[in-house]
Amino acid sequence: MQAIDHHAWTNRWRNRHPVEKLLPALTLLALTLALPPLTIGPLVLAATLLATVRGAGIPLKTVLSVLAAPAAFLLAGAPFLAISVRFHDGFSVQFSPDGLRLAVDTMVRALAATSCLTALILTTPLTDLVPLLRRVGVPTGIVELILLIYRLIFVFAERALTGRQAQAARLGYSSVPRGIRSAGWLAGALFQRALERAQRLELGLTARGYAGELRVLPSECALSWSRLALSMTLVGLIGLTSSLLARGLA
Repeated sequence: MQAIDHHAWTNRWRNRHPVEKLLPALTLLALTLALPPLTIGPLVLAATLLATVRGAGIPLKTVLSVLAAPAAFLLAGAPFLAISVRFHDGFSVQFSPDGLRLAVDTMVRALAATSCLTALILTTPLTDLVPLLRRVGVPTGIVELILLIYRLIFVFAERALTGRQAQAARLGYSSVPRGIRSAGWLAGALFQRALERAQRLELGLTARGYAGELRVLPSECALSWSRLALSMTLVGLIGLTSSLLARGLA
C-alpha cells in the first residue's frame, strides 16, 4: 500500500490532470467487460503495462507485484470452474471443456480489468480524484468516508507491522499454535485501537467545527485536450483491433 501511494505521488504523470488518466482507464475497463476476453484482454494488459512502465516511469517489478495478489486469487479459483460436479447416479467429478473455457475467459477478463485499475491507482493519488467524485455527484458522506479510510489505512498498517515485529521478537510466531494466538491478539489490539482512534478523530473534527465536509485542495493541473484526444484515440484503436480479431476468429 505504501509503495502504491509512493509511486502515485512521484511518477512522471503526477502533474497531469486526473481526467487524462481516469477517462482512458475507465474506457479500457468498459471495453474489457464488453468485448470478447481472449481478444481484448491481452491488448489491454499490454497497453496498461506499456503506459504504466514506459509512460509513467513506474518499475515493472512494482506493477507486477500489485497484480500478483489478484492473479494468485484467480489462479486458485480457476480449477473449480473447469471441474464439473454431478450428483446423478452417484457423486462424480469430471473435467469440463466448457468449464475450462469459462475459467480462461474469466481469468483473462478479470486480470485485464485489474490492470486498468492498477494503472490508475499507480499514477493518480486519491486526493486528485476527490474533486472529480464531488463534481459527478457522489454523496458527500461517501467521499468523506473514502478520505478517512484512506488516511487510516496507513496508520493501522504501520501499527500492525510494528506489533507483529514485537511479537516475532518474543517468539510469538515460533510455532503454528503460537502464530494463530499471536495473530488473534494483534487483531484484537488493532480493533481496540481503531475504536479509540475513531473516537479521537470525531472529537478532533467536532472541536474544529466540522460541518459534514472535509475540504481538499484541488489539483492545479490544466487539462490537456491534445493528450486526452491522443489517449482516447489509442483506446479506440485497441477496441477496434479487438473487434476485428473477434470477427476473424468467429
